[in-house]
Amino acid sequence: MDKSPASVIRDEIRSIAAYHVPDSIGMVKLDAMENPYRLPGDLAQQVGRIASQASLNRYPDPAARALKTRLRQAMKVPDALDILLGNGSDELIQMLALAVNKPGAVLLSVEPSFVMFRMIATFVGLRYVGVPLTTEFGLDLPALQQAIRVHQPALTFLAYPNNPTGNLFDAAAVERVVELSPGLVVVDEAYHAFAGRSLLPRLAHYPNLLVMRTLSKLGLAGLRLGLLIGGAEWLTELDKLRLPYNINVLTQGVAEYVLARGDLLETQAAAIRDERARLYGRLAALHGILPFPSDANFVLFRVTSANSVFLALKARGILIKNVSGSHPMLTDCLRVTVGTPEENDKFLEALRESLPRAA
Repeated sequence: MDKSPASVIRDEIRSIAAYHVPDSIGMVKLDAMENPYRLPGDLAQQVGRIASQASLNRYPDPAARALKTRLRQAMKVPDALDILLGNGSDELIQMLALAVNKPGAVLLSVEPSFVMFRMIATFVGLRYVGVPLTTEFGLDLPALQQAIRVHQPALTFLAYPNNPTGNLFDAAAVERVVELSPGLVVVDEAYHAFAGRSLLPRLAHYPNLLVMRTLSKLGLAGLRLGLLIGGAEWLTELDKLRLPYNINVLTQGVAEYVLARGDLLETQAAAIRDERARLYGRLAALHGILPFPSDANFVLFRVTSANSVFLALKARGILIKNVSGSHPMLTDCLRVTVGTPEENDKFLEALRESLPRAA
């Protein structure tokens, strides 16, 4: 009798690779779209006080009521809409995929985009359809219309701005996708703090639209907190898939306290936006580099021999993301997170040293 994993685990799971997180110890870490700024000393001390007073022997508030109230205030969520919390956006994506997974159901997204849309569809056994973006990384509306007509997706994900390309899709095209879709459309606004635009005001207009956000890019990646915003008729059903006590007591207490300092978070986001503009300009001035405009906290750029440049940067202590090979449209592309001015200068210096020499 075969008692190996091959006899039990699904073929599609055994055929994929686990999500890889590289070792970043001792590196200038610019690979994961994190906020490079730590909390200031006084705020960090208060966070320590919250942790020391937390009832770690008790389960957290299962509904995270105080945190939801703070999130509603911080993100200006209208009273008519509900909030569902997840242990990062990934848990929310998985809950959504599980909820719609009827026989033959389809999860639709665009490509290239956030890799977890496809991976989680595979995890839960949901059929995935990816529609290529245009050569300028925009939405190919005719192709999307055709895919929606043919596949009738139960769930569609659009990242706004998109990852890894960094651009905001045309808002009218996004709304057209919502109008055409027979199922639920989720707009992932992980980078909303750097974009200046949001579909949140359109939620009241489209009953099949939800907006997903995260605190990870705001400087709280270590807390793993994502939120889904939309009508109660959707979130009440999705809440049935949420595991009990999924938001731990430390995340609830710390996030609630830090979100009260919206001025600090906005100051940090503004600094990142300023550095993004400087970084883009410096990249554009380098021979052999083609940076793409970004509305997020990272910049995608194309370079000759991306794999070699990536390894050369790594050897110099700079860790960025090599997306070349992940999709044909990303051939020879690298993605760098916007760091502090000092981190960005170190990256730019190392990049100049790592570029292929002209013959």
